[in-house]
Amino acid sequence: MIRKPAVAGQFYEGNKASLTRSIEKSFLHKLGPGKLPSQVEQKNEKKIVSVIAPHAGYIYSGPVAAHSYLELWKDRKDGPDTVIIIGPNHHGGAPIATMNRGQWETPLGKVDIDEDIANSIINRGKNIQDDPYSHRSEHSIEVQLPFLQYLYKGNFKFVPICMLYHDYQNCEIVGEAVASTIKSSEKDIIIVASTDFTHFEPHEVAKNKDRKAISAIEKLDARLLFNTVRQERITMCGVDPVTSTIIASKKLGAEKARFLKWSSSGDIISDKSRVVGYGSIVIMK
Repeated sequence: MIRKPAVAGQFYEGNKASLTRSIEKSFLHKLGPGKLPSQVEQKNEKKIVSVIAPHAGYIYSGPVAAHSYLELWKDRKDGPDTVIIIGPNHHGGAPIATMNRGQWETPLGKVDIDEDIANSIINRGKNIQDDPYSHRSEHSIEVQLPFLQYLYKGNFKFVPICMLYHDYQNCEIVGEAVASTIKSSEKDIIIVASTDFTHFEPHEVAKNKDRKAISAIEKLDARLLFNTVRQERITMCGVDPVTSTIIASKKLGAEKARFLKWSSSGDIISDKSRVVGYGSIVIMK
């Protein structure tokens, strides 16, 4: 089974050459890290457990995502064996959906699903289902793949997990299943949590709200993040993926989170009356 790209030509460029250029522009953008991966030293310390990156169109959120991926590149010289990408489900389907076979295609090539890791997560997590339908139109996981392919030339496998509802118990199920799977494996596995932050509010309102959510992430306090998003009415679509990722990361020995960058769509289009917020964060041992 090959899952064809759902948003190529919409959220990101639809051909290999143009997509590669747009990714490089994201790294070099004034809101990005300002350097290409080829221009930085790789320490290969393998301290990163997970990264948080946005999933809007690359023109809006690509530079912010580039911060997380540059840090991953510095930390993983040869790349991880497997990447577990957890994103929100904007379209419907199973409450917690993965895929345990097949490939996902982007203009940069195909990426194999890690069947062993996917099946382990399903077996360890109540309510986690193999449901390709849930992934058919969903963009939140797909848009992370070209960045990873650009860095590691497709020399990795991955597992997609999308989450439909805001439910803390589901976050615990996913976090614990992912952590126990990684602990039981000899593979080098990292987690990517895909989220945007505040949606469709003025820039300063979004910035202030998102700062509260980011503060909870920096504390690695999953319950605080989940409750803050609810209490402050922060329209953070990926709160469940990020909450799950914090739970998993702490079980895997993470001790700190490092905030890298926040910006909004208003920084790109110069209309700050109604923006979407984007943030990049790495979680480390």
